[in-house]
Amino acid sequence: MGTIIVGLVLVVIVGLAVRSMVKDKKAGKSIQCGGDCKHCGGGHCH
Repeated sequence: MGTIIVGLVLVVIVGLAVRSMVKDKKAGKSIQCGGDCKHCGGGHCH
């Protein structure tokens, strides 16, 4: 029973992380840059 609960908690955490990454990507934020262009090197931000 404990294994199932821990597994479900991990699935929820991973799902929230993926959802956050997808939202950031749709908002135009880069995973590498984080949307903070003053810290980007090599001209990755537009």
